[in-house]
Amino acid sequence: MSSKTTIATVRRFSSTLTTLAVIAGTCGSAAAIEVTGTLGSPSATSTIEGTRLPAPDPTFGGEIKEDALSSEPWWPPRIVPPPQAPNVLLIITDDAGFGVPSTFGGVIPTPTMDRLAQEGLRYTNIHSTALCSPTRAALITGRNHHSAGFGVISEQSTGFPGYNSIIPEDKATIGKILRDNGYATSWFGKNHNTPAFAASQAGPFDQWPAGMGFEYFYGFVGGDANQWQPNLFRNTTQIYPFTGQPEWNLVTGMADDAIAYLGRLNQTVPDKPFFVKYAPGATHAPHHPTKEWVEKIRAMHLFDDGWNKLQARIFENQKRLGVIPADTELAPWPEKVLKNWEDLSAEEQKLYIRQVEVFAAYAAYSDHEIGRVIQAIEDMGKLENTLIIYINGDNGTSAEGGPFGTPNEVAFFNGVSVPVEAQMKWYDTWGTEQTYNHMSAGWSWAFDAPFTWFKQNASKLGGIRQNMAISWPARITDKGGLRTQFMHVIDVVPTLLEVSGIPAPEYVDGIKQAPIEGTSFAYTFDKENADEPSRHKTQYFEMMGQWALYHEGWLLSTEVNRAPWEAYGPANTDPLNNQVLELYDLTKDYSQSRNIADQHPDKVKELKAMFIAEAKKYQVFPMDASVAARLGAPRPNITAGRSEFVYTQPMTGLPQGDSPVLLNSSYTITAEITVPEGGAEGMILTSGGRFAGYGFYLLKGKPVFLWNLIDLERIKWEGPDVLTPGRHTVEFAFDYDGIGAGTLRYNSFSGLGRSGTGTLKVDGKTVDTRKMEKTLPMILQWDEAFDIGSDTLTGVNDADYQPPFPLTAKLEKLTIKVDRPQLSEADIEKLKSAMRNNSSSE
Repeated sequence: MSSKTTIATVRRFSSTLTTLAVIAGTCGSAAAIEVTGTLGSPSATSTIEGTRLPAPDPTFGGEIKEDALSSEPWWPPRIVPPPQAPNVLLIITDDAGFGVPSTFGGVIPTPTMDRLAQEGLRYTNIHSTALCSPTRAALITGRNHHSAGFGVISEQSTGFPGYNSIIPEDKATIGKILRDNGYATSWFGKNHNTPAFAASQAGPFDQWPAGMGFEYFYGFVGGDANQWQPNLFRNTTQIYPFTGQPEWNLVTGMADDAIAYLGRLNQTVPDKPFFVKYAPGATHAPHHPTKEWVEKIRAMHLFDDGWNKLQARIFENQKRLGVIPADTELAPWPEKVLKNWEDLSAEEQKLYIRQVEVFAAYAAYSDHEIGRVIQAIEDMGKLENTLIIYINGDNGTSAEGGPFGTPNEVAFFNGVSVPVEAQMKWYDTWGTEQTYNHMSAGWSWAFDAPFTWFKQNASKLGGIRQNMAISWPARITDKGGLRTQFMHVIDVVPTLLEVSGIPAPEYVDGIKQAPIEGTSFAYTFDKENADEPSRHKTQYFEMMGQWALYHEGWLLSTEVNRAPWEAYGPANTDPLNNQVLELYDLTKDYSQSRNIADQHPDKVKELKAMFIAEAKKYQVFPMDASVAARLGAPRPNITAGRSEFVYTQPMTGLPQGDSPVLLNSSYTITAEITVPEGGAEGMILTSGGRFAGYGFYLLKGKPVFLWNLIDLERIKWEGPDVLTPGRHTVEFAFDYDGIGAGTLRYNSFSGLGRSGTGTLKVDGKTVDTRKMEKTLPMILQWDEAFDIGSDTLTGVNDADYQPPFPLTAKLEKLTIKVDRPQLSEADIEKLKSAMRNNSSSE
């Protein structure tokens, strides 16, 4: 029986009153229920009111007697979304500014996005937070990034509610809401919303995708990943699909997995709507496209005339396409920050063209693979009722490669700039597994046209203005339409709830929910509303002390006082008040190019007061302008408070955020091993990989300790003799010369990255001693693991071994002791005094 009835007409297995009680028990409100099929039968389905999630268990509607033959069975109806609720494919790319895709005037071909825009709508006024995981937290919760605990990325998290990188329980994600309303929910690609201190196999997993309502996850947990050998997970289990496949790449790998997942779902439950969050690593560094795509882009010669002309070409394309007003002005090239193309040497130009061609290939390659996923949905016959939201970028184009670019992004995070002549070593292997590459910021400025500045700069549109294409054939009929209403990524969740007919829940898992902070833009789907004023009137922005406030066309913003690659040094101690404020009328000045603060002092005062009110409301305070200092700030960690670590068996995959930290410290690593007859080799302990890290291993039977300093230098200690069969103790001790790293609060880097002396011992006898003149101050390669007994992913020294390099000796015991120097009271007082003097002089 397949009749569709309302609750008032259901008559099966029980009386009318009993049936009403059963369904009301499911949903909390009988009037909200729609039942399909015969109630109590295995095939019955129902929608729910959705104010409480998950829905309470219904009252049993059958009849129980002493024997089964005289009793009536009854099954609770399967929960399904409201009729006609669409499938949803939510796509968000990484580190891509307004001028990247061809859909919005860029020169990089993005035919998938072009197709969606032609069949649906283009949006030119949607905004991010200026940084990746904050944007993503806002996207999946419908709340501002500070409200969701992500004022910065998790690796910079601090112990304040707006910055702790923990999405609160009262802000359920769209995954959890849709799952509990009957959707199949999944997440592919980049996560970066799991705290860095909760990313190990020890859990807890409540802040992993599976714990946030996504039934299936295939991707990487951190902020970026080596696309050739990623730190990859299926749900919470680490996987290695690239093993033995040197041509494997995650961009294709995750598309393949998404297509396979959707195929399984379609064959198993073809009528179940799906929600897929699809978040490729592109175009965040490292830029890792396949050779095929690099060759395609190189053959197009898109960048031979340099970044100044690229910016001008994108700008003219944008005007021609009508995605920016015809009277938009392009700000002058920032000669004080970045050189003009004609002022570069021939070698610089050659390198920079190579850098950007790989970046462009990465963007085009990613768009192509997204197209494969969409084609799979179409092949299933489900495209008509699939809402596809394709957001270009989670912030502006990244300039974290600095003016020169870099073959190794880890160098940026350790404050190291690699000169052009040194980078040429990697020219022919740029973008391959040999690099963790990023391009020059000159290209990033051009790709943010018609705006200025970059990712991290929350006060400039180049950091926060994105664009997107939306397609939904069953609903959107204004094919190729343009929408210019002000929007923010927090508006996506309320939009999805409105179009699916699902309310924002009042309670989730028994916890009262905070209000959704975004505003639905579903009204823009209708052609008659194409020119309706924006319903999102006011929005604050803040990132690492740079801030802005949008209100009904006005934008109050702070003057940029730090380029993204300037992450070190003292920070502004009063970022709320110690700023130069600028004012723009975006209704007349689309590109934020004419500062009119001097003409409207009262408006400046009014908008600053509004910003303060918003900041108080959404947990922006205490505002903090520090950048690199927060990478070393204390935070929860399974290693916190411990100075000694003991391991008695092999273990791999422990992430950097949950492993012992040896940087800026003295430490001793002692391995007790038994060498079998015939000798032994292999990895005892390693952390990091090809682009920064250390390894303690046996090489042809001899003990070795090696530090890989961001792939620019390797310091090696090596024993002269092969270890004989039997039990041995090998030890590496490092005596650090630093006096103690400054804390976040004092912004001191005086104790970071100092020299030290390492000593290698075998059975208590010193076999090698040498001094390291410099050490890594901030991080190792953060997408690589802490491994004992073998080496996952890349190795710290390709010349010595290739992973997994298993240890063939028996590990009896491994002990790590860390002696981290601390600032004295006198040191802290000196730092406080310096801060006061610095503040008073500004």
